[in-house]
Amino acid sequence: MTPMPTLRAAAEIPVSRRPAPPTWVVVALACAGQFLVVLDVSVVNTALPSMRADLGLSAPGLQWVVNTYTIAFAGFMLLGGRAGDLYGRKRMFLIGLALFTLASLAGGLAQEGWQLLAARAVQGLGAAVLAPSTLTILTSAVPEGAARARAIATWTAVGGGGGAAGGLVGGVLVDGLSWRWVLLINVPIGAVVLVGALLWLVEGRAGDGRRIDLPGALLVTAGLATLAYGIVQTEAEGWTSAETLVPLAAGAALIGLFVLVEARTKVPLMPLKLFRLRSVSSANVAMFLCGSAMFCMWFFMTLYAQNVLGYSPLDAGLALVPSSLAVIIGSKVAPRLMPVVGPRNVAVLGALVAAAGFGWQSTMTADGAYLTAIMFPGILMMLGAGLSATPLAALATSGAEPGEAGLVSGLINTSRTMGGAIGLSVMSTIAAARTGGGGSPEALTEGYALVFRTGGGVLLGGVVLMLVWLPRGVAGRG
Repeated sequence: MTPMPTLRAAAEIPVSRRPAPPTWVVVALACAGQFLVVLDVSVVNTALPSMRADLGLSAPGLQWVVNTYTIAFAGFMLLGGRAGDLYGRKRMFLIGLALFTLASLAGGLAQEGWQLLAARAVQGLGAAVLAPSTLTILTSAVPEGAARARAIATWTAVGGGGGAAGGLVGGVLVDGLSWRWVLLINVPIGAVVLVGALLWLVEGRAGDGRRIDLPGALLVTAGLATLAYGIVQTEAEGWTSAETLVPLAAGAALIGLFVLVEARTKVPLMPLKLFRLRSVSSANVAMFLCGSAMFCMWFFMTLYAQNVLGYSPLDAGLALVPSSLAVIIGSKVAPRLMPVVGPRNVAVLGALVAAAGFGWQSTMTADGAYLTAIMFPGILMMLGAGLSATPLAALATSGAEPGEAGLVSGLINTSRTMGGAIGLSVMSTIAAARTGGGGSPEALTEGYALVFRTGGGVLLGGVVLMLVWLPRGVAGRG
């Protein structure tokens, strides 16, 4: 599909006359912000038992330590991306990072369970404002082509590395210090990145200063948050309970109403014409499917290592280091392959490699050896994740007008995050149904193995979708 003639007509509106910083500085700052928000999705997993003992959290309360962050992150992502377009990407980067850093401090100092949950919600809000700006700042600083593909690959690798490093970082901090440091560690890192952004980033936006579409923002944020709430309820309440069905139906209704409002308003938060771009619509659906499988990998691999094989939190984190390196390698190899075989074929190759890893992992046993039960299948899964994420992000952000770059960046992040939230809830339900409440290593292994078989099937479905729908040529072209 040939890009619309007007897509390159608009230009960024400079807000500062300061000279542009070196590209590598912009890429480094954007990647540092992305690393923090992705790290905090997974870093608390190893700290949950210590949090429960220290703060007296119930089992549902412990689950919400993770879910509160994810729901706020997914629910406010589109709003954060659009705000960056209209009010300045640097400004939103700084606001999001400041919120995230202050909330990390509050969470690390929490003395009651509700204080920790409130801090995690504000963390998620800050992440939702910050994350779209990281990709938009990066793509605005690097011209479209091979250089941008390499920059997006670095951003993808850092994001994947953040998710992968969560178990290791959490294990080291919990074993060496306390659970509080899985949150407090964000404070000095956030402060350094804030100072760097203030000094080196140049403000710019592609919008015209118009007001944000408040009704649309409220509807989509409430819809996504309500839908995410319903999804996470499935693990505790099941799919047929009123506690699950009511928020799912309400969330779907709010999102439907959002679409109607966007079709009629003159200045929509989400211009529906974006979805007429094949690269945007197809890449987001593919990212949603891949995210639903990939996000689960870290969670269930950590559970398998600790609950079945008896690894300590630190040992479990160390066991996943090769997988962490694999996702970085895949992300850096992808842009070298894209000009040769095309982004669609690279994304398909990555999903196939990951599906092979999921299939291998589904053969796990209660007495599995590290090399064959964790390391090699983990490497395949994450190598494939890195190979597929880079071309999908490049396709999703190509072809959009500069005035909508932040929105498109928020959309691809939303697709990945919502895919992960939905996938984790569905897979947790599948695992619980297979174990039948049993807590023996053999029962747990059967549940985890079914999760990986299901994830492999989802990825193969994604392969079919990508072959049929993704553009054949370079990013932005059909």
